[in-house]
Amino acid sequence: MLAYTLMSELPELGKLNRKEIATLVGIAPMNRDSGSFQGKRYIRGGRHRVSTVLFVSIMSAIQCHPKLKPMYKRLVDAGKPKKVALIACMRKQITILSTMVKTTHTGMKI
Repeated sequence: MLAYTLMSELPELGKLNRKEIATLVGIAPMNRDSGSFQGKRYIRGGRHRVSTVLFVSIMSAIQCHPKLKPMYKRLVDAGKPKKVALIACMRKQITILSTMVKTTHTGMKI
């Protein structure tokens, strides 16, 4: 499901850097700062279908993926809220997938 959604909804995968792809998906942290006031970071916008499918896939990945499972556990153990840790893992996963597409010769052709 994730592969088909990424192929159809995110043709830029593999062509953008990690910050740009995270912003495009809508999982990059935005700041709400003004002067000396430092607000909380939040996520918004982006391609809703991609971020939804990515969220569902990360729920499974944090249980068995060799890189994402320890990352999630480390963030939660450090005191981060679980949702913040999930979003960080989503960002890591989309970065990994983008790099895989970029370095693969065939790309994501069917």
